[in-house]
Amino acid sequence: MSSGTWLRDERTDLAAERILDAAAELFVERGVATTGMAEVAKAAGCSRATLYRYFENRRALHLAFVHREARRLGERVTGLVAGIEDPRERITAAILASVHEVRATPTLAAWFGLGDAGIASELAGTSQVIEVLGSSFLADVWGSDDREISSRARWLVRVIVSLLTVPGADDADERAMIEQFVIPVLMSGADRV
Repeated sequence: MSSGTWLRDERTDLAAERILDAAAELFVERGVATTGMAEVAKAAGCSRATLYRYFENRRALHLAFVHREARRLGERVTGLVAGIEDPRERITAAILASVHEVRATPTLAAWFGLGDAGIASELAGTSQVIEVLGSSFLADVWGSDDREISSRARWLVRVIVSLLTVPGADDADERAMIEQFVIPVLMSGADRV
């Protein structure tokens, strides 16, 4: 790779990040569903043609944003639960930490407001990066059974999205629901691995 190609790639990455950062601010300010591509281009300081060079449509912009934020969230949550030895408690803590982190981060919480939760739910069901987030919490329980991990990770992400769109009464209520209903399903059959 020539130094010119590397520099172009770096600039492309920086431009895409700048656009995603501008979109994040608008998502918080105006809502995800009501933020248009023209508004994002203006906030990013680029033309609409430039924006469409990086993101072919609004769905592509949403996916890129969700993928970026899911990776960041996954890194934070993985760090928070790394020292927990008991797999049941680690998964419980990871679910609760994910929910807490999203609620505490305005650019993430914006996806779960009235009118925007449908977009988040749809992306959660289709995003491979989000599935990877769930998988990172389950890999040490399910070993190398990728099919089982993937299936349970997709379900786990749906549980997290559900808690974000329809919260429990309080933290204790959410913990109790996770321990009573979610963990038994996630762990069922793990002893056979």
